[in-house]
Amino acid sequence: MTSHIGSGSFSFGGMLGGSLEDIKAFCAVIEFGSVSRAATEMGETKGSISRRVSRLESRLGTALLARTPRAVSATEEGSAFYAKARDALSLLADATQGARQSRTVPHGNLRVTAPMDIGLDVLPPLLVRFRALHPQITVELLLTDAALDLAANRVDLALRATSGNLPDMGYRASALVDFRMRLYGAPAYLAARGTLESPQDLETQDLVTSRELVGAASLSLFNEKGRKVEVTARPVARTTDYASVHRIVQAGGGIGILPDLIAGASLAAGLIEPVLAQWHLGGGKLYAISLSGDQAPARVSVFRDFIRAELNNAGSAVTADH
Repeated sequence: MTSHIGSGSFSFGGMLGGSLEDIKAFCAVIEFGSVSRAATEMGETKGSISRRVSRLESRLGTALLARTPRAVSATEEGSAFYAKARDALSLLADATQGARQSRTVPHGNLRVTAPMDIGLDVLPPLLVRFRALHPQITVELLLTDAALDLAANRVDLALRATSGNLPDMGYRASALVDFRMRLYGAPAYLAARGTLESPQDLETQDLVTSRELVGAASLSLFNEKGRKVEVTARPVARTTDYASVHRIVQAGGGIGILPDLIAGASLAAGLIEPVLAQWHLGGGKLYAISLSGDQAPARVSVFRDFIRAELNNAGSAVTADH
């Protein structure tokens, strides 16, 4: 590992052989004026401190201390080395403290990636509330339906939804909230086309869905008792993501299949209404994926916990209302 301090550099693993404790011992001798005092402060013996300084001098190829039977003092080279080593050790101490504080004190820049639909329809109000609670954290949001590699893109946290198992990515995944795929329509569309009484009524409706449903769409609907019904519906619009399905449905373009996670805010605002509310089309989980898992910085863990609590509270409120 090479550390660059100011305009100079030194290698703990190369030229100094990883001798950070030897450098600390030398600096302690200079600061306390004797090997004995340095040994006491560092919790070592006089012989150990002397060997550390001698080992450091050997690696550097120069004498750092002038030794007499009664005292030690820095040579000219020792004084110059001490001045820079002291600053380097101070920077290392600051870096160490900063790294440790990152585990307990939420601060810094939080880099989050999420799918377009989650990023557009779920996260904005949550980010505003999160920043109100943690103004010392800035948030950088990367919206893409591509599964970005966290390490390669310096991502702190990825939000990913799936109806199955997550692939093995070597990262820590934490489940945030369950969701169900449900049917929704705009009040104006439903008023014009009539109330749906059973899943079979979907066969005469305009369906808005994602692109994987091509042609006549065979839909599997389930009620809360586990009953399954197969119906064939007619997609009139297909999109690449649920965010655009959501907007077409709001505009009155038909009945759309949406995760209740995405539909929640519009449902609460009365912009869309549930269709066949006792039926759903399966479901899945939203996960938070991070590089460090339990050792993640505090800014990551507080955001993950905040999102989990907010989404579960929102889901409970929607369930109670509908």
